Amino acid sequence: MKFLFTAAALLAMPLAASAQTAPAPAPAAAKLTIDSSIETIAANPKGKAILDAQFPGMLAHESYPMFKGMSLKQVQPYAQGRITDEQVAKVAAELAKLN
Repeated sequence: MKFLFTAAALLAMPLAASAQTAPAPAPAAAKLTIDSSIETIAANPKGKAILDAQFPGMLAHESYPMFKGMSLKQVQPYAQGRITDEQVAKVAAELAKLN
C-alpha cells in the first residue's frame, strides 16, 4: 500500500508533531557487533575499513540507503550469496577486536 501525502495533508497535521524532540544519540562508546546496523559499523572509521575489506563496494552500492539500517545477518538472505557465513564470521572477529 502506498501512502501519499499532499501539501494540504501535511499542513493539516497537528503542530504538536513538529515539536517532537530528536532521538538521543547513541553512546559514543557503544560496542560494534555483528548485530549492529551496517550504517552504525560504517560510521566508525575502523568498522568502515572492516566492511570495505570484506565487502568492497558495499557502502557505495545503489541500494545502500535501503539496507544500511540492517545488520549483515539481516541482509545476507537477500545478497544472493555475496555475503557468506565465513565473511560474516570474519567481520564479527574483527569487530570484537575493536571493543
